[in-house]
Amino acid sequence: MDERAVGFLEVYGLVCAFMAADAGCKAANVTLEPFDKNKPANAETLPVPLLVTIKFRGTVADVRAAVEAGREVAEQISGVVVSHIIPRPTQDTLKMLGICAFDLN
Repeated sequence: MDERAVGFLEVYGLVCAFMAADAGCKAANVTLEPFDKNKPANAETLPVPLLVTIKFRGTVADVRAAVEAGREVAEQISGVVVSHIIPRPTQDTLKMLGICAFDLN
C-alpha cells in the first residue's frame, strides 16, 4: 500500500500550475501526479477561465512544504482556488489520482 500523503493545489491557468508545481518540487522532496483541469460554468467571471489541480506526493511534511511553496508562487501569478492535504489517502482515493481531463479531447 502506498502510504505517501497527497497534496492538492488548484490554481487559475496552466502556466500558473507549471510555475507552482516547479516551486513545490524545488521546495520539498515530492513527486507529481498528472495535473487535472476543469472549466467551470462561470469561467468567464474567473481571472483565468481554466482551473488546474496540481497533485503532490510525499511525506506529510514534504507535501505541506510543497503546497505552501506552490501557493506562494500561484498567488503572485493568477491566484489559488483551494488547497488541501490528505495525510493517508485510502486505496479508493489513490485510484482517483490518475484521472486526468487533459487526456480527454
